[in-house]
Amino acid sequence: MPRTPNRRPAAATGRAARRLQQATAPVAASERLQKALASAGLGSRRDMEVWIAEGRVQVNGETATLGSKVNSRDVVKVSGRRVYLRFEDKRTRILIYHKSEGEIVSRDDPAGRASVFDNLPKLRGAKWIAIGRLDFNTEGLMIFTTSGELANHLMHPRFEVEREYAVRVLGELSEEMIRKLLDGVELDDGLAKLQSLFVAGGEGANRWYRIVIMEGRKREVRRLFEHLGLTVSRLTRIRFGPISLPPQLRRGQKTELDDDQVAQVLQWAGMDPSPRRTARGVPEKSRKPRFR
Repeated sequence: MPRTPNRRPAAATGRAARRLQQATAPVAASERLQKALASAGLGSRRDMEVWIAEGRVQVNGETATLGSKVNSRDVVKVSGRRVYLRFEDKRTRILIYHKSEGEIVSRDDPAGRASVFDNLPKLRGAKWIAIGRLDFNTEGLMIFTTSGELANHLMHPRFEVEREYAVRVLGELSEEMIRKLLDGVELDDGLAKLQSLFVAGGEGANRWYRIVIMEGRKREVRRLFEHLGLTVSRLTRIRFGPISLPPQLRRGQKTELDDDQVAQVLQWAGMDPSPRRTARGVPEKSRKPRFR
């Protein structure tokens, strides 16, 4: 009687394959819950600790407590909604981009206008988070990071991070106007003021000024000058916190900070250092960023 040939079971495909991969994948090292939530971009660690203390966070169906740890197989919910945490790549990345006028800071635009996100490199297991926004007619420094905690630290009003702009105004500021801008002007959404203002030259009808503000309200700089009857003809952000726009970086170009530069930014923010980039298990040597 002929023998029946041995047949290997068919390989799983589709959803079954994904479930098999999840079941057999090595479990990532556990991490404190508040840190994992902050890394997902939900807020600072302090905010997450408050949420945990208030009972808003659940892990595997049970209310979490301060000090809880999670890994990639845990189901985490905040206020009843599932939160997907990242455990694959914990290296903080920071990208600098010189935004041009005519670009929007959004991933979705019904009008189909050019977006700053169109020019960013693709990521695996992470996403670029825009730190602050610039309106359609404003150019200059845009910062993107993969760290939700760093983005929150730079953008949240309580940290009072400086934003510096070069402003070209049609007209000239008087001493009284300068005093009003520094003391505060009442706008529709509350009091707004400049932290500093310096004259930066100019000829003819246009004058250049360097200003610093601590907030990021919509069109705040333009509205401040419009309140005094002056029109901003050009506006460029040149610094955000500890990061300045490199003079060699032209409009539409981008550059990624190296590990040493990222470490300096994280230290400035009071955050833990990030794992460094590795190649075949050997840390990559520090290199200067390339403009693209």
